[in-house]
Amino acid sequence: MAMKETLPHDRLRMGLIATDPLRIMGLQAIFAEGLKADVIPLSVPGALDASGVSLILIDATCADHILELLATFRRSRPHLRLVVIGLENDHEYIQKIIGAGAKGYLTHGAKESEIRLAIEIVQDGSVWAPRKVLARLLEASSSGDGQGPVGEPRFTEREGQVLRLLVAGSPNREIASALGIDEATVKAHVGRLMRKVGVTNRIALTMQAVSRNLFTQQ
Repeated sequence: MAMKETLPHDRLRMGLIATDPLRIMGLQAIFAEGLKADVIPLSVPGALDASGVSLILIDATCADHILELLATFRRSRPHLRLVVIGLENDHEYIQKIIGAGAKGYLTHGAKESEIRLAIEIVQDGSVWAPRKVLARLLEASSSGDGQGPVGEPRFTEREGQVLRLLVAGSPNREIASALGIDEATVKAHVGRLMRKVGVTNRIALTMQAVSRNLFTQQ
């Protein structure tokens, strides 16, 4: 696994829409050291056509209409992962940000460790936001869709271990390290867990595990 981290093509190329030079320098330093990622400053118009980036970090203070910008990204580049950094910590505001297409939300006061973890979680295919916000979004998206199997699912011991770490907020890399397996195996376990629980994404899996106390289903 150590060799994999040093391969050049494995480096994350992340776009950054921000106007504060100090914030740009700070984020570049955080990601270069902690995530081995290249941060590319972008303008709002240029970001829509940026190639080679899989994730863009957007400072909400430099976008007058952040919700409209997120909606534009969602229409033109639906597979691009967007994370917003803003001043607001109100849950309703954050819910609007996530609902508009962002995969994560961080406040300007977020610690370095939180920023790094959020990016890893988003890269793994989940969403980074307060649990109450995720619960509201899950409830809104799943109402009336008939999702979920009849009865309680049964997990293997390893699946239960993966589920506990997933709910604790660990990204795939940390789960793999804790259990002594590789990340591809973690992804396979998560896929089986989603099928057993009857959901189609990691966010719903996490919320269902908590609300239904699925940790006891061994």
